[in-house]
Amino acid sequence: MSSLLADIGGTNTHCAITGDDGWPTVIREFKNRDFDHPASLLEHYIADLAPSDRPGVGALAVAAPIRGDDIEMINIDWKFSISALARELGLSDLTALNDFAALARALPELGSDDLVQVGGGRPLTAMPKAVLGPGTGLGVASLVPDGNRWLVVSGEGGHVTLPAVDEREAAVIETIRARFGHCSAERLLSGPGLGLLHATLHGGPERPAATLAELANGGDAGACETFTVFFRLLGTIAANVALTVGAFGGVYIGGGIIPRHRERFIASAFRERFEAKGRYDDYLKSIPTYLIVAQYPTLTGLAAYSAR
Repeated sequence: MSSLLADIGGTNTHCAITGDDGWPTVIREFKNRDFDHPASLLEHYIADLAPSDRPGVGALAVAAPIRGDDIEMINIDWKFSISALARELGLSDLTALNDFAALARALPELGSDDLVQVGGGRPLTAMPKAVLGPGTGLGVASLVPDGNRWLVVSGEGGHVTLPAVDEREAAVIETIRARFGHCSAERLLSGPGLGLLHATLHGGPERPAATLAELANGGDAGACETFTVFFRLLGTIAANVALTVGAFGGVYIGGGIIPRHRERFIASAFRERFEAKGRYDDYLKSIPTYLIVAQYPTLTGLAAYSAR
């Protein structure tokens, strides 16, 4: 019997079923805006499957806090009950994880072709790992060893207060705080946040992330500076996460934005900022950082979690 796997983000949803080997297959991508509810999206996916492939159970990765049966997503106006959704889909069991918790569970399953190391450091075996990344929001999670298994620790680390390291960052954060009352990491380290960061740095409208990417690729100085500040701020938050969880197994960058800017990210000051922690410089220098370049790592994490 196959399992339904679905990575439900704020903008897109990826669906799959488990194959005979237990890993994701029949992968499809959907735009959330084309559906009014997760049930209609998942029903659409299941309806296109061969009768022999129809799943009997399922696992969801959701861009939302998971605190019980009722789920309310943050960056899209979707609310649903896990148990009610299972009944609508005809599933005997349905599990839900935070999307970055599922991504964290994928980390031990990723191979060398799925990762690009950025900077130095070497991972220590059987030590905590951390993952974070900007997309529609900013996800954060960690993975902790427990004997011969891994335990996922999820939270809402993307909503911590964003700190400033220099005067330029302090001025940006003060402007954001004056406008919104609080400047979280996600407020700037996300797709919408990239446009907000650019407008705060250079004035003008809040441009879409794709537009800023085109400008930066064309050599626009303002857009290039926006990405420079963006990567530095991400380095600050990544280092804070690494210190918090003792991530000697490595810090992994995922999400929908950074992999699209692979070369720019690798050449950025991300790693320099990651290591810049005063007395703890050497501590951070020993921790490796990786960019996740696997195509569907969250689905891999869901499959691994389900197979336990």
